[in-house]
Amino acid sequence: MRTSILLVLLAIAIQGAAQSTLPSVMVQTLEGKKVDTKSFSNNGKPIILNFWATWCAPCKKELSAVAEKYDEWQAKTGVKLIAVSIDDARTSARVKPYVSGQDWDYDVYLDPNGDLKRALNVNNVPHTFLLNGAGEIVWQHNNYEPGDENELYRKVQELAGKK
Repeated sequence: MRTSILLVLLAIAIQGAAQSTLPSVMVQTLEGKKVDTKSFSNNGKPIILNFWATWCAPCKKELSAVAEKYDEWQAKTGVKLIAVSIDDARTSARVKPYVSGQDWDYDVYLDPNGDLKRALNVNNVPHTFLLNGAGEIVWQHNNYEPGDENELYRKVQELAGKK
């Protein structure tokens, strides 16, 4: 019994430590260039990291809802949104044309092998992480209901010291 409790506590501590910062994982730009996620930065300002897929209707609704307010969010808080597509080999060819047709002013990357997804324990999409200026994960949320973007913005404001 005591060993089981210690193992559970150890597993929780490891999981918490693993999720506290963005791991170093290679993702791809829409042009196919490999990028290490450790290079993601926003000059000390918050970063929203959003996992999505072309086949995920709630994902597309969330990113489109944020897009309507993104210019204002950036002007007031300096936040940057990075959208990571988890589309696999069967659907990743749809990402670039879809993004080109949207009014998204985001950095968009592909995670075709799911390496970043697995490293952050993302089990379903949409899944959104909020990182502080030091790259530490300070909040996360999965799924999307209309209005969830308002909660996200409140968190961004708190993090940016604008609330």
